[in-house]
Amino acid sequence: MPMYQPSTWRAGNPKLVVACGAQILDLETVVKDGILGGGGGGGGGGGEKLDLKEMIVELESSIEVPSVFICPISLEPMQDPVTLCSGQTYERCNIQKWFSLGHLTCPTTMQELWDDSLTPNRTLHQLIHTWFSQKFFAFKKKSEDVQGRVTELLDSLKKVKGQARVQSLKDLRHVVAAHSSAKKMVVDNGGVAVISSLLGSFTSHAVGSEAVGILVNLDLDSELKNNLIQPTRISLIADILNEGSIETKINCTKFIKKLMDGDDSRTESVSSLSLLVGLLRMVKDQKHPNGVTAGLSLLRSLCSNESIKKQLVSIGAVGKLGGALSSFIGDGLESALYILDGLSSLPEGRLALKDCEETIKNLVKLLMKVSEICTEFALSILWAVFKVAPEECAVVAVDAGLAAKLLLVIQSGCNKEVKQRSSELLKLCTLNYPDSIFISKCKLTRTIQ
Repeated sequence: MPMYQPSTWRAGNPKLVVACGAQILDLETVVKDGILGGGGGGGGGGGEKLDLKEMIVELESSIEVPSVFICPISLEPMQDPVTLCSGQTYERCNIQKWFSLGHLTCPTTMQELWDDSLTPNRTLHQLIHTWFSQKFFAFKKKSEDVQGRVTELLDSLKKVKGQARVQSLKDLRHVVAAHSSAKKMVVDNGGVAVISSLLGSFTSHAVGSEAVGILVNLDLDSELKNNLIQPTRISLIADILNEGSIETKINCTKFIKKLMDGDDSRTESVSSLSLLVGLLRMVKDQKHPNGVTAGLSLLRSLCSNESIKKQLVSIGAVGKLGGALSSFIGDGLESALYILDGLSSLPEGRLALKDCEETIKNLVKLLMKVSEICTEFALSILWAVFKVAPEECAVVAVDAGLAAKLLLVIQSGCNKEVKQRSSELLKLCTLNYPDSIFISKCKLTRTIQ
C-alpha cells in the first residue's frame, strides 16, 4: 500500500514519489501506466476544485478504482489517506477506529507499532483527487454527449418519415441500450409520448419493432402505461410479434408483460386471439430457447383471466403445450405446467386433456423427476382429467408407468396433500385392473408384493 515519502528532486529530473509497499511509483510513471488514466493533469474544468467525496459517490459504482487508492480496512476509496510507521496507508477515520478498539498493530502486517502517529499522505491524496477529477469530467462530458444525442434523435423523430424515421429509432434504441442514463433522459424529455405517437393503425412493422425495442427498456409509470394500452397500439404489437424476428418477438412479449405488471385489470386489455396464437408459435420454436421462455412467461401471466384461458383452449393450447412438455426446462417447464393446470380448471380444458394421450404420458414422466412443484402441478392436472374420464385416462396413464410413480410419491418427502392425492389416484387406477395385472403394471418385486 502507498506510504508517504518527501518529494525527491534530482537535477534535471524532478520526480514526485509515492511508495506502494515494495513498489516505488513516481508521478510520471503513474500517469504513463494509466493509474491516473492519462490525458494530462488537473482534470479540466478551468481549475474548478471538485469535492472528492461527491466524485467518489458519483463514480464508484461505474468504474474500477485502482487498488492503491483503496483502504485495506474498509475496501473503499480513501479520501484522507494517512501512513503508519509500518509504511502502510489507510483512511484516517478507519485506522483511528482500529486504534480506539485497543489495537496497537498494523492491520495489514499485524506487526506491533512503535509509534501510533498518523502522517498525512498528501502525495497519494493528490493522485486520488486528480484521478477521480479526470474520470468525473470524462463521465460528465459523456453524459452531456448522450443527452445531446438523445435530444437530437427525439427532435428528428418529430420531423422525418420513412426510412429516415426507422434509422433514427434504431440509433435511439442503440443509445438507450448502451447508456443507462439515456433511459431517464428519454422519459424526462417526453420521449415516450413521441415514440408512442408513432404506433398506430398505419405504422409499418419496421417502425413498430424499433419503437417497441426502445419502450421495453424504459421505466414507465402507471400513467405512461395507460396511455400505451390502446386497442390500435396493442393490435399493432400483436401483429409485429407474429411476423417479426425472434428479437422483435421477445421485445414485444416483454413489453406487453411490462404494461401488465402491477395491475391485473390490464390483462384483458393487452390480450387478443392474434397475440395468443403468436405466443404459442414462439413456445413451439425450440430453436430459440429465450423466445420459448419469454412466451411461456407471458402466457402464465395472462392465464389469470378466465376468458383468456377459454381462448387458449379453443386454439389448441392444451395439445401444443402438453405435447412439448418434454422439451421444456427450468422455469419454462414450471410455467407450462402452471398454464396447463389453469386450463384443466375449465370443463373444456379437461375434455381437451382427455383427448391428448401424449400430454398424459408426459405428465406421468414428470412425476418425481424434476422438482416437487412440478410433481404437484402434474398430479393436479392428472387428477382433473381423471375426474372426467377415469377409465380411459387410467389405461393410458398406467401403461405410461403412473402406478409406480404414484408409489414413489407416497413414499417420498412430499407434503401431505400431494401424498393424499397420489393415494386417491392410485385407487382410481386399480378399479380398471384385476389385482395380479395391476401389480405387474406397478413393476413390483415379489417381496414387496
